[in-house]
Amino acid sequence: MFIAELQHPEFEKFSFPALRTGIMAGSPCPIEVMKQVVERMGAREITIAYGQTESSPVITQTRTDDPIELRVSTVGRALPNVEVKIADPATGAEMPRGKQGELCTRGFIVMKGYYNLPEATAKAIDDEGWLHTGDLATMDERGYCKITGRLKDMIIRGGENIYPREIEEFLYTYPKVADVQVVGVPDLKYGEEVMAWVKLKDGYSATSEELRDFCRGKIAHYKIPRYVKFVSEFPMTVTGKIQKYKMREVAIEELGLDAAAHVATA
Repeated sequence: MFIAELQHPEFEKFSFPALRTGIMAGSPCPIEVMKQVVERMGAREITIAYGQTESSPVITQTRTDDPIELRVSTVGRALPNVEVKIADPATGAEMPRGKQGELCTRGFIVMKGYYNLPEATAKAIDDEGWLHTGDLATMDERGYCKITGRLKDMIIRGGENIYPREIEEFLYTYPKVADVQVVGVPDLKYGEEVMAWVKLKDGYSATSEELRDFCRGKIAHYKIPRYVKFVSEFPMTVTGKIQKYKMREVAIEELGLDAAAHVATA
């Protein structure tokens, strides 16, 4: 929603003298978008809330008096009476501060379970009552969390773990890019390759090689998208959630990767 508002062709004709605060939530907010909302829309006390339907729904949130760098780069701290930990996805052990793992939460906000789905509930909530969000994150010494990606979205290319969120945040800094989503697609040699779906700002044009040139020397070579698809919209749910699995399905069909997909999943 904020991206669409910022890209409105008549945006500069509007002013927002009464806009002071608000909440960004629902899907990950790129740092560059948050900065623009603060600077161009004047919402200097806007906060970010993070959570899930299963957590009623907010787990962490920034505060209006947090320094601006924390409000644009983190999802804040746990709400009162809510526990948050970063856990090793493989063992469940709590990770040291600053180390990436799965964000888990416990407290009054956590659901009782999925209706008539005991197995799914057991997968989501462990024996100690921790809800496993499926989101990768880090937590600093002050308790501020940064969401770094989704466990299921992680790309494994030639043995290297690649987190789409990192590449997306970088590509948002390219002046022509309005929005971007990164997915992994099957590859016979490396197992998976990186693909970027890119929405350009109105009136701009770009090529795949131009985007890759922007990446060279700034991010690791194996994180540079092999495939780039320019689009006007992304597959989304009715509630506005990006459907990355559909992006992957479209890419496999359009790029003729069926054979690679068979090998990758065999």
